[in-house]
Amino acid sequence: ANLSLTHKTYQLETNNTITMGRFINLILAAAPLTVSGFSVPNGEVVSRRESFAKAASVIGGTIAAGGLVMPSAASATVTDETPIVTTRQGGLLEKYQDSRGWKIMAPSGWNGFDGEVGAYDKKWQDLVDPFDNIKLSSTPVKSTTTSIDILGEVEAVGASLAAKRDAKLIAALERQTEGILFYTFDFALNDGTHQLLLLCVNKGKIWSLDASTREKRYSKRKELYYNVLGSFMPKLS
Repeated sequence: ANLSLTHKTYQLETNNTITMGRFINLILAAAPLTVSGFSVPNGEVVSRRESFAKAASVIGGTIAAGGLVMPSAASATVTDETPIVTTRQGGLLEKYQDSRGWKIMAPSGWNGFDGEVGAYDKKWQDLVDPFDNIKLSSTPVKSTTTSIDILGEVEAVGASLAAKRDAKLIAALERQTEGILFYTFDFALNDGTHQLLLLCVNKGKIWSLDASTREKRYSKRKELYYNVLGSFMPKLS
């Protein structure tokens, strides 16, 4: 896609509902890489990897129903409707529907954990290698915020995240599925972690879905992670 880098300024609210600008600023204003962690507003200490996991990684192509498709960037535009992924990938994925109003194809046989305040809403972790995990989190935003594009152009957001985290931006893409705009990023961190991230806005919340693994294992997880992110829908239809 022909995406230009733009900059936007947002005024923060004074109540406890976080604005989109505040959300991205919290991510970008984290402690320098020489510090092992930083304090978030609620006082919880979060590691560098965990903080970046809330905003960093996936794509290189769009996701099509029933499987993984990796077209050229020129064919991916927000005016195109990309079907949700429904593949079970030979039994590696299974449908998960949450009573809070979202659904996903989750890894079969992985440990599942319910929400941890200030960290995630739902987490899946590989039984064999706990380093491989997928986390979903959500943060309230203003009721007038209806799309992730309020953060700016997808490439600008990805570039900012990469620069502030000394990570390599592999890809940044946007797609529309069932009327919702999704930003997806792919990052390679200097600590040997590969992370994929999906961001979207729906039902008064910004949703963040990230999948992490070691760089040396990424080639084995890539298709699975793409399909998981492509299957997420923050509503039940």
